[in-house]
Amino acid sequence: MSGALYLVPVPLGQPEQAARILPASVLETVRRLRHFVVERAKTARAFLKSVDMPVLLQALHLAELNEHTREEAFPALLEPLLAGHDLGLLSEAGCPAVADPGAGLVALAQARGLRVIPLVGPSALLLALMASGLNGQRFAFHGYLPTREEARGKIIREIERESRIKRQTQIFIETPYRNSALFAALVRHGSPDTRLSLATDLTLPTERVRTQTLAEWRRQPPPDLDRRPTVFLLLSGQ
Repeated sequence: MSGALYLVPVPLGQPEQAARILPASVLETVRRLRHFVVERAKTARAFLKSVDMPVLLQALHLAELNEHTREEAFPALLEPLLAGHDLGLLSEAGCPAVADPGAGLVALAQARGLRVIPLVGPSALLLALMASGLNGQRFAFHGYLPTREEARGKIIREIERESRIKRQTQIFIETPYRNSALFAALVRHGSPDTRLSLATDLTLPTERVRTQTLAEWRRQPPPDLDRRPTVFLLLSGQ
């Protein structure tokens, strides 16, 4: 029989938070796994060490899958499943396969009829939406917006218009060191009555989720977003 592919959530902050953030049942599942596909081996080892694996880390089989992994390499990553071993898929943070290169591996597992089991854990996108006060019935995730000023301004206007027409919350993220530039672009290109929510350092002691209109954001000093993981959420006014 084939093994199961477990989608293992990872804390959004430091790996030692695992015991506080993840349910006991998830930790128990992780501890019995011996084969993993991970985005970065060094980070994955720090997480696995923090959950008190009952075997030496050197006894675990870790294969990397990141944005540089070619699609033709995916079948080899699933070989432990075909040999009857359960396999854990880890992202760098949060839930694997959501805004994460692991999505391609899950797609292949599904195409081959293999069992895929998502485990409970933190999703920055859903946590941000929950706390934003914006529309949780209709929402869309756009990933990363363009970094070039002209293209970024254009897409901001487009998703704001889509939000207004569909009454849909628009969700997007940015590389943390570019957060301030994205915030400045949103303030510059968005309409005054559009609501913007910034969800920063989710699940960390420094966590802050703040929702205001762009007009209100413009009247205040820019928030400190530098190198702090942040989810941006936007909902246009009528």
